Amino acid sequence: EVQLVESGGGLVQPGGSLRLSCAASGFTFSRSIMTWARQAPGKGLEWVSTIYSGGTTYYANSMKGRFTISRDNAKNTVYLQMNSLKPDDTAVYYCTIGDKNGPRGQGTQVTVSS
Repeated sequence: EVQLVESGGGLVQPGGSLRLSCAASGFTFSRSIMTWARQAPGKGLEWVSTIYSGGTTYYANSMKGRFTISRDNAKNTVYLQMNSLKPDDTAVYYCTIGDKNGPRGQGTQVTVSS
């Protein structure tokens, strides 16, 4: 059974940082493309970042320079380091297998507010 468990969200002030984690099981993680996506209140699912099995990374324009995706294949975990957070980054963040519409976990809430 495929399982993805996101964690690390919370309330942070503008300009702050958070590190999200996604623990994966039930599939061959090391060979899988992993993606972070987010959904803000009242909006659709938005692609954030993708990392390929070999480590190549891609970011949405608004996240470049602020977010860093990484993976630890030994721990079957993908991470999203988020710096310089803005109120517009407030959303539920999901990790997915493949593209943003792939299987995903329950998500973790990130709220950026003073």
